[in-house]
Amino acid sequence: MRIEKLGKIFAPAAHDLAAGPGLFAQAPQTLALPNGIVRVYFSTRVQDGNSGKFISYVSYAEFKDDLTTLVDVARHEVLARGPLGAFDEHGVFPLNPVRVGDEVWGYTTGWTRRISVSVDTAIGLVKSRDMGRTFQRVGTGPVLSASRHEPFLVGDGFVRQMGTRFQMWYIFGQGWMREHETSEPDRVYKIGQAWSDDGETWQRDSGKSILPDVLGQNECQALPSVAHYDGLFHMVFCFRHVHGFRTDPRKGYRLGYAVSEDGRSWRRDDAMLRLNGTHGDWDSDMQCYPHIFVHHGQLFLLYNGNAFGKEGFGLARLAL
Repeated sequence: MRIEKLGKIFAPAAHDLAAGPGLFAQAPQTLALPNGIVRVYFSTRVQDGNSGKFISYVSYAEFKDDLTTLVDVARHEVLARGPLGAFDEHGVFPLNPVRVGDEVWGYTTGWTRRISVSVDTAIGLVKSRDMGRTFQRVGTGPVLSASRHEPFLVGDGFVRQMGTRFQMWYIFGQGWMREHETSEPDRVYKIGQAWSDDGETWQRDSGKSILPDVLGQNECQALPSVAHYDGLFHMVFCFRHVHGFRTDPRKGYRLGYAVSEDGRSWRRDDAMLRLNGTHGDWDSDMQCYPHIFVHHGQLFLLYNGNAFGKEGFGLARLAL
């Protein structure tokens, strides 16, 4: 695969969003608008006045058809904060937009803080009737969450309509573990898939990982993104070591790749996608939270760089 890196196209700190200067721009995902504008949703952060901890919320940036010329950013509330005690009380990260008829649906990953471990997550559904400018929750609870064989950390839902059905690729947690006896627990999660007739009620191969590990059984796989191009389904995701990923670039997130003829059975081939960071630049130590998409018959990739997207997101053009 030939890769043309087009550089960082959005730096959140340079813009005032709904809650002030953007602190992050994580997990960018696109929605093409009828007027030729491409909207990119992402998650940013604001400090909670009560606890002092950060809350993730949804925002977006809009670009011209060339995908690099910034037009505007959202300075309004795109999605209200989750209610007290709900699965998304402490934030939404990411939001996956899907056009369904005259509406835009958003599949969210809601976060709640825990005591013994840091967080738990589940997948929610929100809908928009103003072309994705604002979203409202379908209900207070999630549409996909913990189950017997996926006991926690269900999230990163990426949905596409395939014929009359909806297909979802997502992550699920397998366990929490400590590197040392006094270390904070780190999580292990894998990529699974689910399907639905209506986009709201989902069936899944519960507990089944669809991609093999390359870093050992405790490899962490996150944020699957899928595009159909040239007769095949192409998945880009990110993966890392279970421990040391915050401080050691050799153990941090990098991008992986898989291909499928039917969107269900996948062949992993990371060597096809060798998107390396640029020394001393915004993506030098980490590449994560990818979004692969087709635009005007070409394949593109949005992704985050260092510090899990603190410095924004960049764009690359892919050619098979």
